[in-house]
Amino acid sequence: MRTLSLILGVLAALGLLLGLLPLFGWLNWLVVLPPAVLGLIFGVLARDRGAMMLNAVVIAIALLRLSVGGGVL
Repeated sequence: MRTLSLILGVLAALGLLLGLLPLFGWLNWLVVLPPAVLGLIFGVLARDRGAMMLNAVVIAIALLRLSVGGGVL
């Protein structure tokens, strides 16, 4: 579970880098948030603080980016 959580977190973080660009905010809904939420759940189940924090930070940054872009852009 720990490894799966870390893999999902890293993949979500890589997608987040692309989602931070202008006009690519919609990627946060499709590529970033679903794997990050799954990674957070798996991190909680595995009781791994590092995996939980990675996924929580990715989720927080993605939600901040979505709120700045009006939810889409």
